[in-house]
Amino acid sequence: MRAICAVVLAAGEGTRMRSPRPKPLHLICGRPMVSFIIDAVHDDAGATLVVVGHGSTWVEKELRELHGDALGFVEQREQLGTGHAVTSALSAISDAVGDADADVLIVPGDTPLLRRVTILDLLARHQESQAAMTVLSAVVENPAGYGRVVRERDGHIKRIVEERDASVEERQIHEVNTSVMVVRSGLLGAGLRRVGRQNAQGEYYLTDLVGVLHEAGHATATVVIDDPAEVMGINDRAQLAAAEREMRRRINERWMQRGVTMWDPLHTYVDADVELAPDVSLLPGTVLRGRSRVGAGAVIGPHAHLEDVTVGEGARLATVSATRANVGARANVGAYVVLEPGVVVDEGAHVAPGTHRVA
Repeated sequence: MRAICAVVLAAGEGTRMRSPRPKPLHLICGRPMVSFIIDAVHDDAGATLVVVGHGSTWVEKELRELHGDALGFVEQREQLGTGHAVTSALSAISDAVGDADADVLIVPGDTPLLRRVTILDLLARHQESQAAMTVLSAVVENPAGYGRVVRERDGHIKRIVEERDASVEERQIHEVNTSVMVVRSGLLGAGLRRVGRQNAQGEYYLTDLVGVLHEAGHATATVVIDDPAEVMGINDRAQLAAAEREMRRRINERWMQRGVTMWDPLHTYVDADVELAPDVSLLPGTVLRGRSRVGAGAVIGPHAHLEDVTVGEGARLATVSATRANVGARANVGAYVVLEPGVVVDEGAHVAPGTHRVA
């Protein structure tokens, strides 16, 4: 495959979230939503750039803590649209790819359910087709609010039109843009310079790049995703909750496939950075948050709430609330026990029900 530079668009304010917290940092399963996108693209990209804007210092600080120095950051100082966001990153993209024949993968930072396998398929099919640009699209029952994919009679993609600028006929199209795309690096800068802002929002639309390249005679293509829910964007708290449910389902399924027993997966909550050994049993209502670690054969719950807690092999914790505590192997912690930060329960120890331990 050609070299890949990934660009994650994370400059949005997210006004509909009604929060001072920048939209990319809203949490899903204990992690900022944009972090899932970075994980999905980073291993296959030679460089990963994050375009930040609203709350840029806050976003950069949190992502550096999670992902180290492997990321590059570009600030979009004015919010003039997605095309402007990528234009802001052109210099950094050039530095990353140099003279290489490369592809630029562009992904929005508010689609945390996007899977790595989908991205790999998009990249492979883009490079096999030798297209100048390939867009990941989706066919949905209700396309309201999405940009529509307009095709030629022969099926090739002609342009993408945003709903506010679409004709009545174009609004009947059910194939929509997901904002995930791949562009040949050598065509990106020149193409973006020809993108204007003569539209209903007065912004530089990245999607207009499709029409620019098509009119210049370059091949433009689409890959239609099988599951549109995978590219669901997060714009409000209801959509955040829906994404959280799906991510928790995936996390629970993965742990059960690895030998963890969940009596009631629908009511078991495991954050993305929790680690579970084989033969752990989680009873209904159990919540494991942060970077909790649970050893083999441990039994947790029901209705336990652990945050950043280490649990040794074979330990038994009933309805326990604990934060940043350490429970030794084969310890038995009774119901309605509270373990405050720093508490250590020795190996094989018994903690009586109703106990409140302070370090």
